Amino acid sequence: MAAHLLLFVLFFDFSHSHTFLNPNRTPHWKNDDPNQGPFFGQPEQVHLSYGGSPNKIIVTWLTFDDTLDSIVEYGETEQLLSNVKGNCSLFIDGGELKTRRYIHRAVIEDIKPGTKYYYHVGSECGWSSVFTFKGLEPRPDGGYRFAVYGDMGNINARSLGKLQRLAQKRDFDMVLHVGDFAYDMDTKNGKFGDEFMRQIEPIAAYVPYMTVVGNHEEAYNFSHYANRFSMPDSEHSFFYSFDIGPAHIVGFSSEFYFYTKYGWEQIANQWNWLLKDLKKAEKNRKNVPWIITMAHKPMYCSDFYGDDCKLYESVMRRGLPLTHAYGLENLFFKYGVDLEIWAHEHSYERMFPLFNRTVYNGTDSPYVNPPAPVHVVTGSAGCQEEVVPFEKHPPPWSAFRSSLYGFSRMQVFNATHLYFEQVAAAGDDVIDSFWVVKNRHGRPTQNDKKKLETFGSRIPFNYCHHESHNCHPNGL
Repeated sequence: MAAHLLLFVLFFDFSHSHTFLNPNRTPHWKNDDPNQGPFFGQPEQVHLSYGGSPNKIIVTWLTFDDTLDSIVEYGETEQLLSNVKGNCSLFIDGGELKTRRYIHRAVIEDIKPGTKYYYHVGSECGWSSVFTFKGLEPRPDGGYRFAVYGDMGNINARSLGKLQRLAQKRDFDMVLHVGDFAYDMDTKNGKFGDEFMRQIEPIAAYVPYMTVVGNHEEAYNFSHYANRFSMPDSEHSFFYSFDIGPAHIVGFSSEFYFYTKYGWEQIANQWNWLLKDLKKAEKNRKNVPWIITMAHKPMYCSDFYGDDCKLYESVMRRGLPLTHAYGLENLFFKYGVDLEIWAHEHSYERMFPLFNRTVYNGTDSPYVNPPAPVHVVTGSAGCQEEVVPFEKHPPPWSAFRSSLYGFSRMQVFNATHLYFEQVAAAGDDVIDSFWVVKNRHGRPTQNDKKKLETFGSRIPFNYCHHESHNCHPNGL
């Protein structure tokens, strides 16, 4: 069965992994002639991802022919004295040409914190350039620093150059790409996806590049996303989590709620996984206090277009129509999620802490011990589509918004302090910045609920914050 078709099975049975090729296989070019080799054996599109612990990193790359071997040579010097062998899977694009791509994955498991490593990938049929990465360790001022953004294409990728430069200067330790890549990866039989992966190589070959799926990856049941990326402890990269320093980061798919033509069971599968993961994270909050979620389509926004985040009955917030099953807002509030990162809207927007349309904005310091999660939309990295315009009169939950292309940076310093800022793609301006300070993490207490009641503004379903919005009880 072709790899792109296997993804249809994945939505119903996540026990299926990537279809790794038999290591004892005989490639089409292999025979007794020592002069014969593969047609296209040069590795490309090299990228790293966090392996789930600081001593482990996943290396992924692509060739257009079967090279038989998948090898990473690495070391603390340019002699690259160590090596690890990986696996290879065949990905057949769903386009007209049914282009075959060979995806190679290998795991390095003996990384020392703070140590610089040199590495390259390939086989006797071809080797990549030599890249470097540094074993993850907390920064001198505390914690880890992340670049955070979504919605970056390979046309007008306005933030790309700055991200490439900063990644190689170790300005941040990890990237969180919150959905929508290339616009679109499947375009021209996957050539857009190949070009995008080449463009991010100067970032992703140097720092771990962590991802979640967006609506622009939908083609062929999201097969380009699932095959090209390798997230930790996941056989599909749609939902997963990891601890890094004081933060537990949860990536999941918002798209399961919107592309039900591929089935409904994936919503329940993800929900059950989220519930199990949050329960486990709750028990570990003494060691890893912050819980941060990331997915593509937001629960709240103030953009002009009628996306789900504009609706009173948002599927992401409230769950499936009529039944409200699998709604995420109550789940995340119950387990005390601290920060929710979204994209999709081609803009940047910071919200006041809020839950169930109650906005915690009646105090001078809303982000100090907030009684509800903080939402941020950061989908303005740059692409060929237009910047999303804002409503002239935003709803009360909108604290700051900008239509300038750029990206976010986040640093989780310690158990109590998290810093977040938005940086312009053009120039070095910091457009917005804020601190979230929490002296206690965990489930909301009665005191939290009282604070939300006392200093919060309840926005009822029939509330119309400006006559131009033509509000009615079922939506905007």
